[in-house]
Amino acid sequence: MVPGESAEEYDGLLERPLERSEVQEGVRKSGGSSQRAIWTLLLLLVFTHMANRLYDLPLNRVIEMRLCQDHYTQHDPNKLGPGGSVPEKLCKIDQVQQKLAWLQGIMEATTITCDFIVTIPFSFLAEKFGVRLVLWLNMATRLFMCSWVLIVGNFDHIFPTKAIIAGPFLSILGHECVFSSTVYALTATLTREYVQSASYFSYIGSATYVVSFLGPSLASVTMSQSLWLPFWIAIALLLLASLTIYFLPEKTQTPVKPPLVVDEDDAEAGPLLRNRPTSPGSYASALGTPKPFFVRIIYTVRALARLIIGRRNFQIILASYFLTNLASSDTRLLVQYISARYEWKFAQAGYLLSAKAVINIVLLTIVVPRVIRASMTNKSIHGSENRLNFLGVEFSILVSILGVLCIAMSFKIWILLASLMIYAVGSANSVFLYSLVKSPLIALQDETTHAQDFSIVMLTRSLGALVGAPLMTLLWVQAIRIGGAGLGLPYFISASLYLVAALVVSQLRL
Repeated sequence: MVPGESAEEYDGLLERPLERSEVQEGVRKSGGSSQRAIWTLLLLLVFTHMANRLYDLPLNRVIEMRLCQDHYTQHDPNKLGPGGSVPEKLCKIDQVQQKLAWLQGIMEATTITCDFIVTIPFSFLAEKFGVRLVLWLNMATRLFMCSWVLIVGNFDHIFPTKAIIAGPFLSILGHECVFSSTVYALTATLTREYVQSASYFSYIGSATYVVSFLGPSLASVTMSQSLWLPFWIAIALLLLASLTIYFLPEKTQTPVKPPLVVDEDDAEAGPLLRNRPTSPGSYASALGTPKPFFVRIIYTVRALARLIIGRRNFQIILASYFLTNLASSDTRLLVQYISARYEWKFAQAGYLLSAKAVINIVLLTIVVPRVIRASMTNKSIHGSENRLNFLGVEFSILVSILGVLCIAMSFKIWILLASLMIYAVGSANSVFLYSLVKSPLIALQDETTHAQDFSIVMLTRSLGALVGAPLMTLLWVQAIRIGGAGLGLPYFISASLYLVAALVVSQLRL
């Protein structure tokens, strides 16, 4: 035996237990840091989404109040009270409600458009400067929108009612789509373990459901005390959210590279040839040559297009996402619909939205997961998960059709309440569609494309909402002009869109 060799082997044996313990200590520390990070992220989500809920509902009343004051100042000044106030019941006339629909539609379309435009560029911004900057810009947008409503609402002698449209234009700094994409990317980098990662995304979904339940009720209670109180609370929550962002980790277990960030070699090679540099630009990338910002955006768009072309089932899923999100744009009209049809105050309408959210929470957190688990243990169904998800999508869409038709024909408030419960059942559609996107029926073997598939889905959903906002506004304005049973016009159109979506999904090749 050579002494040098034996000593070398002995040193190696001594080092192995030390390395293993160091690895275990590192895993334990990283696990603890990821736990702290996910709770910080959940706190950020709760603050941000609650602020958004507190903004949405009273915004309707602020715009209606200003339009109502303008209308009666011009046509019937005798109905103006002290300080130019007008009882809310007098504001349910068609002239005011049509203008309210137009302004809300313009604001919604502006917010979604600006947000959609910057989603991909902000992915590169997050990669270069970190997610904190992107999230802080997002908070700045929301803070300005809340503050602007307070300014326009209180200084009516300075700002005309239409000035409120200026608020959503700051969404060019990012809003919901950018926020969701950033949170998704950050959550995905907190851990490498699949089970833990799935748990983290489950926590995010649960937090969103809770806020969707509590938000409208809290907005209703606070605006009953003071119309401006929800906005001040929203501003306070957004400031807390901005502070929370500071405690998010700068470094995670894997680099925070948003799913929409694609390099040139990825764009050229496509999803099936990830490791092959096939263009001079890819060799330049290997040498560290930086590429212009807009060039990288073009590469990303090209890569995302390659992920869609040639994948028939994925195209069908994207078409169904677009149609269902286009159809579900009618939910943004619910508050105005309830207020106009039943002459309810906006604060009262908020409680009905919370009732609908309860059904969503019970369905998506208890009923659907249990049904899926029970089906998976059933030997007759085991191995047919794709068919189960397919049937779940079709059933959810058919229930949505029934729900919106019932809403359109709800002549009494108790009928509307029952209709909302039925419509809420259709929300399970998203769960089954997501399962299909992850299944071998849709997903490619390359794990990198999985995250990009979900990013494409997110953009498709935003595109559906972008088209849906002006469409539903036009339909709602026309519905107000028709009056009576015609108020259900947007929901009749939604039912037809859901029907088309069901027909599209039926073309899936299982």
